[in-house]
Amino acid sequence: MEMDTGLEHKFARFGDGLSVTEGAVIEGYASLFGQVDQGGDVVQEGAYAASIRALKQCGQRVKMLWQHDPAQPIGVWDEVREDARGLWVRGRLLDSTQKGREAAALIEAGAIDGLSIGYRTTKAGKTDKGQRLLTELELWEVSLVTFPMLPSARVAAKGDMLTTETVLRELAATLESARLELARR
Repeated sequence: MEMDTGLEHKFARFGDGLSVTEGAVIEGYASLFGQVDQGGDVVQEGAYAASIRALKQCGQRVKMLWQHDPAQPIGVWDEVREDARGLWVRGRLLDSTQKGREAAALIEAGAIDGLSIGYRTTKAGKTDKGQRLLTELELWEVSLVTFPMLPSARVAAKGDMLTTETVLRELAATLESARLELARR
């Protein structure tokens, strides 16, 4: 029988945002603000701030896991921060672990294309469209996963470089979405 810890998972697929480079360094967005995921949830900007601050004060880090399995840490997140777009992470897959080596190979081959956060909701509300609005989250871990829940982003394998055109298109789409949301209010 499983114990209910209240821990939730939120998946995101990021290609334009997550990449693997030399030394198995990975970086990208683990969560995007203002986007509705397949579970009908929206994460509000600032939702991770208190949790990130509390972890730093205690000298702890967000864990990097394989498929949310606490028995399979595969690396370390060296930097976890919020910016205007979402929750950005940068870390290293540990090539001294079998799963770390496998994860790097699977990302490079395109077989793994997602990140997922493990968190506990501490404050939530509703959007005007009835979706759950996550306003404060206790972030526990960010995992590499097979099946993401936020289909708007994809994982980039080592060597996949963003073109200026791709970045500008993505920025234009984000700004247009924000403009439409503001106009609706």
